[in-house]
Amino acid sequence: MRAPDSRKYQSRKKGSKSSRPAVQRPEDSSREANKAAALFGEAATDNFDMMSNSVILVAGAGAIGSILGGMLHDAGHDVTLLGRRAHLEAIARGGLRISGLLGDRTVTGMTLADDPARLGRRFGLIVCTVKSYDTESIAARLADRLTDDGAVVSMQNGLGNIESLIESFGRQRVLGARVIFGAEIPSPGSAHVTVFAQPVAIGPAPAIHREDSPALAARARAIAAMIDAAGVPAVGVDDIMPVLWTKVLYNVALNPLGAILQQHYGALAGDPDVKPIMDRAIEEAFAVARALGVALPFSSAAEYLKVFYEQMIPPTSVHRPTMIRDLHVRGRTEIGALNGKIVELADRLGIGAETNRMLTRLIRAAERARRRAMKTQGER
Repeated sequence: MRAPDSRKYQSRKKGSKSSRPAVQRPEDSSREANKAAALFGEAATDNFDMMSNSVILVAGAGAIGSILGGMLHDAGHDVTLLGRRAHLEAIARGGLRISGLLGDRTVTGMTLADDPARLGRRFGLIVCTVKSYDTESIAARLADRLTDDGAVVSMQNGLGNIESLIESFGRQRVLGARVIFGAEIPSPGSAHVTVFAQPVAIGPAPAIHREDSPALAARARAIAAMIDAAGVPAVGVDDIMPVLWTKVLYNVALNPLGAILQQHYGALAGDPDVKPIMDRAIEEAFAVARALGVALPFSSAAEYLKVFYEQMIPPTSVHRPTMIRDLHVRGRTEIGALNGKIVELADRLGIGAETNRMLTRLIRAAERARRRAMKTQGER
């Protein structure tokens, strides 16, 4: 099927219909924003005029990308969603239906495209929300779609995405972000926020960006302020790597085991046979981060584990990892950017990571098994 021109997908009517105020935050967002600011750097301020007129592209309009794009457009920004055809066709017919913890609304009027080749303009901000294994390919296809003074923000799982984007966009135009809210697409044209643990954090990686870090940190605060004003709690940080690694520690324990056992996070943490595996995966990843000089806000793996079980798991206890769906629908997951990356870095550093190696191998075996099953079903 030929990919249609993105203009065909433009909704017929601009605006939105919302059952709640345009800016809707979880009840504890201010407290969490202050906590994140105290740990990791300055909170988002009101100095975001430089971003207020930016034309925004969300590259990867899955659940997270749809929520971000829809909320930004509902707040008055010019947003284009780049994603899969079925989801975009549903949005074109009836608008994007957002529900859950950030409020209920229907957003119309966004520009929609299912092929990067049909994007007819350049963008001042590109929010990259594709799966980590697609980062290199989407970056290459969008390299000429970013304005000279624009920025691209990686809002993705795992490690290595910032470096991949820099290869196409250059060091001075790339920022990282940590997203730790959960969302799903119940049906094409809709996106539902299931859990919101902490504000989105955006910032440079000084170990990578070096002398460009101060200017990029200012840009990160401006982007965070714009997103925060649109109703998605967000903060700017001076160093994104400690924040990213804190989430990676969370993901390496929960994602593969959740996918293999098809259990939610609370069930994993409460299982006496699963918990020791989770502990060891986190301890190995923590050792790698320490060896790399990442300034984690925890004195030891034991301190992180205490926070993990007492503060991180409870608000997300009923959440299931998206790796479950990725495995079932695509036969492909982001294991390479999570446990696989821990193994890669550990091998380079001469550090043991056998639990992460085992989890990586199990998921890769599950991927192969699922692809074989999908192929067999397709041949029937």
